[in-house]
Amino acid sequence: MRWQELLKDYLTFSRKERVALLAIVFITVIVALLPKILSPFYFSHKPESDTSWINKVKSLEIRDSQRSSYLDSPENENENEYQYDLSVSQTPAPESKLFYFDPNTLPPGEWKRLGLKQKNIQTIQNYLSKGGHFYKPEDLQKIYGLSKKDYERIAPYIRINKAEGIKEEKKTTELSTKNTGYKEQRKINNLTVIDINTADTASFIALPGIGSKLAARIVNFRDKLGGFYSVDQIAETYGLPDSTFQKIKFYLKSENPSLRKININTATIDELKAHPYIKWSIANPIVAYRKEHGAYSNLEDIKKIPSVTEDLFNKLVHYLTIE
Repeated sequence: MRWQELLKDYLTFSRKERVALLAIVFITVIVALLPKILSPFYFSHKPESDTSWINKVKSLEIRDSQRSSYLDSPENENENEYQYDLSVSQTPAPESKLFYFDPNTLPPGEWKRLGLKQKNIQTIQNYLSKGGHFYKPEDLQKIYGLSKKDYERIAPYIRINKAEGIKEEKKTTELSTKNTGYKEQRKINNLTVIDINTADTASFIALPGIGSKLAARIVNFRDKLGGFYSVDQIAETYGLPDSTFQKIKFYLKSENPSLRKININTATIDELKAHPYIKWSIANPIVAYRKEHGAYSNLEDIKKIPSVTEDLFNKLVHYLTIE
C-alpha cells in the first residue's frame, strides 16, 4: 500500500543517521545531568559572607557624624579672623541637671551641675570678677566659647534679680552737666576706667556690650595702628556699634600713649601700607615722591600728595616721623 511506502521512506534511517541520532540523545542527557553531577564538588560549601566592609562603612559614618557635629559648632563661624575654641562640646555632660538660677550669683559647682564645661565656667567667673554683670538672659551669649546649644538648653531656667541688676547698672556711671560742658562722675564699684593702650582683652570684655570677639578686634586694631592717641579711635573698630561705644567711652582713657611711628624717609611701600590708615594708593606716592625729590624735610611735605587729605594728615601725623 502507498501509506506503508511513505512510512518506510520517512521513518527508515541509515546507519550514519542512527549514530548521529544516538549521539544527540547522549549529549542532551549529559547536559541535563551536568549540574547534578558537578554540584557535590562546587556547591557543597556555602561561601561565607564577608561583613568586614559593613564595619568599615559604620566607622566612616560615625567619623562623618562627629565631623559634622564639630563643623556645626557656633564657635567655628567666621573665624579664621580670630581665635577658635576647639574644646567646646556641643553635648551636655551626662550628669547635667537643669534648675532655676541667677548667673550673677551661681557658684562654679552649680554651673558644673548645669552641664557646662570647665572652660566655660572659668570664663564666666573671670567675667564676673572683672566687674561684669548679666542684666538679661541674652547677656550670657557673649561668654566666649559657650555654645548656642548649651545656651538654649539653660536659657529658660535663668532668673535674674531685676532689682539687683538696676542697682548694679546705676553704680557703673553717672554723668552730670556743669556750666557749658559735661563733667564725668564715675561711681565705680565693679567697673573701672581702663587705659586703652595697656588693657588686655579681659579688661575690654568686662565693659558693657563687649564680648570676646569685639575685645579681640579692638586689641588687634590697636596693634596694627601702633597704639591709640585718642579714645575716639576705639569707635573705628570694625563691627563695633556706635551705641556700644557711647556706653563704654566713659570707662576709657588714653594717658601718655607711646605710639609706634613709621619713618617715611626709610619705610618701604609694604611697611607703609601695613598701617590701617595708609592704603597702597597713598603708600606708593609717598615713596615715589621721596625718590624723586629726596628725603622729606618735614611731615607737612606729604600733604603735597593729592590723595593725602587734611583729615587723613591729622590722623597720620601721630604715626609718622622723618628721623
